[in-house]
Amino acid sequence: MSLVLVVGGVRSGKSEVAEALALRAGKEVVVFAPSSPLDPEMVERVERHRRRRPKDWRTVEGGDPLEELEKAGEATFLLEGLGVWVARLMEEEGLFTQEPVAALGPEGEEAAGRILARVGAFAEEAAARRGLTVVVAEEVGLGLLPEGAGTRRYLDLLGEARGILGRAAREVLFVLAGRVFRSEPPFSVLGNEFENAPTAYLDVLRIHGDMLAREEGEALDFAVNVLPGGPRASVREAVARALEEVGSYPAQERAREALAGRHSRAPTEVLPLNGSAEAFWLLPLVVRPRLACVVHPYFTEPEVALLSLGFPVVRAFRRPEDFALDPAAVPEDADLVFLGNPNNPTGNLDAAEGVLSLARPGRVLVVDEAFMEFCPGERESLASRRDVPGLVVLRSLTKFWSLPGLRAGYLLGPEGLVARAARTRQPWSVNSLALAALEAAAVAGPATHGLASEVARARDEFARLLANIPGVRVFPSAANFLLLEVSGGRRVVSALREKGLVVRPGWTFPGLGEDHIRVAVRGREENARLARALREVLG
Repeated sequence: MSLVLVVGGVRSGKSEVAEALALRAGKEVVVFAPSSPLDPEMVERVERHRRRRPKDWRTVEGGDPLEELEKAGEATFLLEGLGVWVARLMEEEGLFTQEPVAALGPEGEEAAGRILARVGAFAEEAAARRGLTVVVAEEVGLGLLPEGAGTRRYLDLLGEARGILGRAAREVLFVLAGRVFRSEPPFSVLGNEFENAPTAYLDVLRIHGDMLAREEGEALDFAVNVLPGGPRASVREAVARALEEVGSYPAQERAREALAGRHSRAPTEVLPLNGSAEAFWLLPLVVRPRLACVVHPYFTEPEVALLSLGFPVVRAFRRPEDFALDPAAVPEDADLVFLGNPNNPTGNLDAAEGVLSLARPGRVLVVDEAFMEFCPGERESLASRRDVPGLVVLRSLTKFWSLPGLRAGYLLGPEGLVARAARTRQPWSVNSLALAALEAAAVAGPATHGLASEVARARDEFARLLANIPGVRVFPSAANFLLLEVSGGRRVVSALREKGLVVRPGWTFPGLGEDHIRVAVRGREENARLARALREVLG
């Protein structure tokens, strides 16, 4: 949704807030004034507003705001004065009269209905369009009701019009004495069947591979994409030594220095995490986004965190034909953006420059590189890029280092943001064993490219095996899993389960459907077993 409603009283600062939102969008701006000023004092007021705005903004006075909104294309549209528009509509409908409501009869009710219907049509169009729409609305009627039926009717209709726009808006800002208060956003994600059932919706987003594997006991697990074989020896030994230190509080200095050395950064730009998933909950509290965006299909936990914490979130989608990154799908006014590279669950490895095209002044761009170590040479990694303001990179020891139970990850980003994140979370978030693992992995990191090449060869062999099965489409992958498309995906998942094989259904990922299945890359014999079973199921 691209509609923002800014509400405030006279001289509250609401117009300045709305203009700042429009300026921040970074696009062409159309300012719509519902009517021309009617007296010299109002002319002077309007002129002050006009002088304050950038000279290249276009102003339209009078006419139908819905028609002008449709003409604006993807430009930012600023409606300056909902109250003026409602008053004008009341004049057109003959409702500015001192006759009581009952005296107007059915015709009066129909006229009021037409006014609210026009506001509703505007709200629907504004919420659906790609460009940002900002509506400035007067807050009136907080005190005693005034004299005069027409004035009271105006207050009623303006209040109802604000409600229509507020329900359609992704965000409502209330400006009081120059200070901005954000309303609690409604629970809504466009295009989702669980829009009015937050508990059920979050439960679906929280279906992860480890849950499916646990349910099946001894079944062969292709749902979890952790590298088989357990932790590397150097990391296991470091964790064992750290057991001697658990009598003291954990200290992060050595881990931060080791990770900083690996990625050619300063230790103050590194923050160890209780698993990289901690960042999905921590960063919204640090950034406090006006609008967050998650690029799907992607790991669902960032969206769960944003919605649970009450922050507005929209979805941008990769191109459906090949899941390539589409930078144009990310709203310009999104100030916190999450995406994966290599991406889970599709396996895409996006070019670094394509990812960086999403960076903007005032935006925090979070690139989840949990699977980057599966790419020999890590050629598209942004972990060492210190020259991009707002860039945050996440790493995890869960997948490549086979440490899902230890919860070890880290964040790389600007020093100021890292410091705020460290102050925001609870103390001693990362335990001594995880810190020892992070330090050991940082030291051993460059020596792991050979293992990454082995996994890549196994993945490519597995992909060829699956691609030879009629009815199976295999998407290219740079990680240790493959995304498949098969007909009758739910039936296939159930049939494989009956054969003792657990795979990850794709339908819980926004942007994937029931015919998508994700399978982890395991050993040659295990991969062959899955291929045989899949051939039998589809045969």
